[in-house]
Amino acid sequence: MNLEQFHTTNALFATLAVILLMASLIGGYLKYRIQFAPHAVIDNLNMRINAWWVMLLVLGIAIYLGQVSVIVLFALISFFALREFISLLPTRRGDYLPLLIAFYIVIPYQYYLVYIDWYGLFTIFIPLYLFLLIPIATLKHEDTTRFLERSAKIHWGLMVSVFCISHVPALLNLHVAHFGKPNVWLVIWLVLVVQISDVLQYICGKLFGRHKVAPVLSPSKTVEGLLGGIFLAVLVGVAMSWLTPFNTWQAALIAFILCVFGFFGGLVMSAIKRDRGVKDWGQLIHGHGGMLDRIDSICFSAPIFFHILRFWWSG
Repeated sequence: MNLEQFHTTNALFATLAVILLMASLIGGYLKYRIQFAPHAVIDNLNMRINAWWVMLLVLGIAIYLGQVSVIVLFALISFFALREFISLLPTRRGDYLPLLIAFYIVIPYQYYLVYIDWYGLFTIFIPLYLFLLIPIATLKHEDTTRFLERSAKIHWGLMVSVFCISHVPALLNLHVAHFGKPNVWLVIWLVLVVQISDVLQYICGKLFGRHKVAPVLSPSKTVEGLLGGIFLAVLVGVAMSWLTPFNTWQAALIAFILCVFGFFGGLVMSAIKRDRGVKDWGQLIHGHGGMLDRIDSICFSAPIFFHILRFWWSG
């Protein structure tokens, strides 16, 4: 990152901070209007804004510290996400060894593969080798009760919480043809588009929502919120396309694809929560659920974005 790009990155984060400050002031004013009485919609909106402040601060610090810090940050995110995923699942004594391997070998090694840019092994380590290793490790105590289900749950948790999320820092390794800008801008664009889509879907749903998309899986999601949120997020993606190698229509199409996959990611993770009888994945973010509640959409959109760039834009 040269000096000009460094200043541009500073300006970008400053702009995002100003937008968040305005959102915080609006949220505070709305709360003041109701004399600080409890209000589900306003309280949820303010908690989302607070979560965005945390994400902006943490991501900004990691970016300024360099590539290794970004990789470590997402490794920690994977650790907490996997812990939340596993905590909702019933485990038995026979699961201890595969869980030990998952937390203390798989996560560090997957992100080490990102660090050394070993794409070949990065893409098959968890989908293939852990698919074989997890059930083998589960054999240690010869506990056959729900053996297939237990092995599948651990592997699925690794796929979502580690494999999918590790594609975000892996963006830093791509050699994007005719780009000439720091790859960290791709990370910023991805997170911005997908996360703002979530927020705008929520706001549009509360303002205009009439028809439920999936009343059992996620009662708060509406058709109007989905369409309005994705449309506005696509506009944001187009407006911020200067962060990417995309032209206008490419930015619009890719932002649309990411928002759609992010939406279905949220629905899939909601289905798992409903199956386990819980509202949130955890309480890591005070009053606003756990790590997976904030990154469920990125889990499904990050691999798509990575491979779109690698197959069609990498030189």
